[in-house]
Amino acid sequence: MQIKPRQHLLDIWRAAARHSFDDGKLVWGDTDGLSSVADAERLLCLLYPATEIPAFRLDQPDTTERDVLQALERVGSRLEIPPNLITALTQFMRTHTGPDDAPTFAGGPYFKPVDPNADLTYEQGKLGVVDSYSMSVTLCLATLGFLKVYENSTTRPEVRRALGELREATNTRLTAAMISLLRSFTVNVFDAESEQGRRLIQVIGQNRHSDRAVLQQFARRFRPLRATIIESLSRGIQVDESIRDESQLFECGWAWGVVKDAPKVTDLDTQVPGQPDGIADRLPYVYFTVVALDGIQDLFSERTLTLGLLDADQQKLAEALRLRWELSQQYWSAVARFGSERWPLEDLPWQTTGLRLESEYFSLTVAAILVHDLVRRRATDDDLTRTVSIMERLADRGRVTSRMTRNDPVVRLHDPGVLMPLAGSERSGSLLQWRMTDFSAQLLKRTVQLAELSRNIEAQDRLLRLAEQTFEHLWSRRIEDGHGAGLWDDVRTVFPDAKGVNRRMSWSVTERVTECLVAARNLYEQEPIRSPELADLARDLLSEATHLFGREQLEASTGDDGSRARAMRSIENRLDHARGLVDERPATAFALALPVLRELDTLAQARDAAAQEG
Repeated sequence: MQIKPRQHLLDIWRAAARHSFDDGKLVWGDTDGLSSVADAERLLCLLYPATEIPAFRLDQPDTTERDVLQALERVGSRLEIPPNLITALTQFMRTHTGPDDAPTFAGGPYFKPVDPNADLTYEQGKLGVVDSYSMSVTLCLATLGFLKVYENSTTRPEVRRALGELREATNTRLTAAMISLLRSFTVNVFDAESEQGRRLIQVIGQNRHSDRAVLQQFARRFRPLRATIIESLSRGIQVDESIRDESQLFECGWAWGVVKDAPKVTDLDTQVPGQPDGIADRLPYVYFTVVALDGIQDLFSERTLTLGLLDADQQKLAEALRLRWELSQQYWSAVARFGSERWPLEDLPWQTTGLRLESEYFSLTVAAILVHDLVRRRATDDDLTRTVSIMERLADRGRVTSRMTRNDPVVRLHDPGVLMPLAGSERSGSLLQWRMTDFSAQLLKRTVQLAELSRNIEAQDRLLRLAEQTFEHLWSRRIEDGHGAGLWDDVRTVFPDAKGVNRRMSWSVTERVTECLVAARNLYEQEPIRSPELADLARDLLSEATHLFGREQLEASTGDDGSRARAMRSIENRLDHARGLVDERPATAFALALPVLRELDTLAQARDAAAQEG
């Protein structure tokens, strides 16, 4: 199934508007307002494309396109949509602000007790989580950009007042989310002889080398990273002094929430209310690390920098987050590619060291960090090709591109999803867990990102085929009727023989599919990969065509308005056009040159025939 970003995004907007708005007002469902994650995901389904794709812009009403207005008719008319979005966003900010005026980042029903007989308490539902911090960064940046452009398009006093109130609340929430991300970053140091140490050695050594050899290689490979952590990390974190010992192993990344005993961030010009004490263990999760990386990269996007969306405090926080962003990518990318032979990541499925879990989902999350790193450092063809193979294997093992077998246990990867205990959450009551159901959407997103990065024709072709297969699988999982029609997620449509699989409305999957389509649009906006071989062939064709055209011009003209003269002008224009394309789009230049050569040959034959008759 071909990915058509514009058409498919409009379909999602139409369904989201139908589900969420009534006469321009945001409709809150039974569970809305309880989870800041779900509420942010819902709003991002509309706001993210509107701020990332020029054709979907809503901040300049005079330029809003007709098909966009038709898709959002439930949100309002051309002039009503921006104020109605401001009202909806203001509702979100107020709903997720505590009595002390501090922004809240509640996970809500996304938290599940590990004990099936236990209930989620009110206090546990209010716990902050990295998903919410990261989503809030993306939502707040999208909101600030939207407001900055829209304020030049309205003079209505009540709208400008609402706009100012929303901007203030959004800036407060953005700063709080960035602080929480800082305080959720952790470095876990452990002994090689500990249970976690032995598991890490097994994962990266793959039982091919002695433990001593693996330890020595780890020490050498991560010496620069270890030094950076020791010298540069201070804000919002306490690093264990034992990291200075090179015989100690370590992991770095994001815990599920603010880490226990994480120091408060106090060196800002304007103090933000809040900064609750953390309860999370010092245990990095690859899943939450990927989630954090996705949000943090928006702080450095071209749009954020061009519009100047960050204030002085936020720029200071962004630099601290950027350091952690780079450290995490370097660490997990190096772990995934450790050694000189088979990568640990190629040994599916990935085994987590701290939680003693293994799943294709964890392989995908480590691959996602690797993709981030490959994009950051412009990867080699070898790294890219090996990563493509991993994505293809994950799609097959996850039954995205292969058939489900009878009583296939893999269906649990999609429903109920992968369950992950949240270490330290028992300090709030019963132990909680987090459920991930977005395997297919994450696979599509990383595949499209790799395709955008690739400048190898064969690798990109494989990635595009995989992306189209994955998208077809995902598009088939939309809810057909009833609550959430046109949105996600109905796993039964692709796994009809699976038992115990339920249809349920998921803003998480819907938002991730929206992200994928925005990424696909960015891919198509790129120039196609240039083939050196085709460029040489195109130049040869154009050289011959130019020579023959010059010869044809030596012949006597029958006048400026004759058919031959018109044909010659057409040939000249097409030759000029083809020559202008040969460097960037050689295949197009090649295709344009062929009919020109045929026409020149036809003209030559006609002239020869006329000469023989004469």
